[in-house]
Amino acid sequence: MKNIIDYVSEFKETFQSKSFNTVDSLVLSQLAYLYFDGIVPSISNAADPIHLKEIKEKENLDAAFINVRDSESNQKLFNALLKSPRFHNLKLCFYVNKLDYEAEKQFSAVTFLLDDETAYLAYRGTDASFVGWKEDFNMAFLTPIPSQEEAVSYLNFIGKQFSCDLKVGGHSKGGNLAVYSGIKCDPETQKRITHIFSHDGPGFREEVIQCKEYSIMKERIYKTLPESALVGMLLQHIDTYSVVKSNRIGILQHDPFSWAIKDNDFEYVQTVAGSALLLNKAINAWLNSLDDEKRKMFIESLYQVVKATEAKTYYDLTDNWQQKAVTSLAAIKNIDDETRWFIRKTIFSLIRLAMQNLKDEVRGQSEDK
Repeated sequence: MKNIIDYVSEFKETFQSKSFNTVDSLVLSQLAYLYFDGIVPSISNAADPIHLKEIKEKENLDAAFINVRDSESNQKLFNALLKSPRFHNLKLCFYVNKLDYEAEKQFSAVTFLLDDETAYLAYRGTDASFVGWKEDFNMAFLTPIPSQEEAVSYLNFIGKQFSCDLKVGGHSKGGNLAVYSGIKCDPETQKRITHIFSHDGPGFREEVIQCKEYSIMKERIYKTLPESALVGMLLQHIDTYSVVKSNRIGILQHDPFSWAIKDNDFEYVQTVAGSALLLNKAINAWLNSLDDEKRKMFIESLYQVVKATEAKTYYDLTDNWQQKAVTSLAAIKNIDDETRWFIRKTIFSLIRLAMQNLKDEVRGQSEDK
């Protein structure tokens, strides 16, 4: 099965002859996961945009792939881009990479200048940092989260730097940031946004979907999900989305390299897998059963257990993991009885909802026969 590396290697058409599409968006969203610190001009640097081929010559290029999930596939993608008639003229600029433990913010973005004289703003999804995952969970009880506010500021800044048409996108949390920034940016910038791409990005709380700005931009939002959309269906309120075939199972389908390509487009399926729908129905019902204070309490308590290990990323957990496991168990024991009871009750309610949904599905299938 072909993936985005094959697409970049085999699709020879330029952006002038074949317009930018959803697969192109996923390619650039994946490229945004690389750490371009000291390579791509930053938002505070007035340097000219840098060509891909110039990036290739950088002595510190290897650092861009460190701590990136599936570094080997990312290197193959980057090398394919260099040789691609479609992508080799890419320029990159205004790179931002921020990690703020106190504010619980993980934010990164980069702007790609295409040779069709448009710009694509890509927001990075969640990286390996625990603070990045914590910020994702904060979406359950907080709007906006710090990265959403940062994404709006970034889009407004880019809107002032260029007068061309803009496209905005990202994978995972990056897709959420793309949608949020697109609906909350300055009106003059918003007018020039032609497309907003969310690739398996989580949704929003109800107040975001109901706002006037969302209704203005709704028709310009393009959401893609894999068959087992465990991330992209969270807080899902967007009715229109396309489902892409994947060669992985379960949560592993979140990986963009697993998404199938056919005839220079995604290989689509009719709907999200039934098992994913059942699980997401249970999770969303579970979230709706908790008020914001209880959602926050649940998430904060679990995060305290992780913080007790002093690990900053999930890669750190592999170092002296036995001691970190002991530390985690001790942290759980130190949680007060009332909070521990609440966490246990909350987890059991999720399991109960999932089991009930499964029973209802089995009963419905029996009645249909």
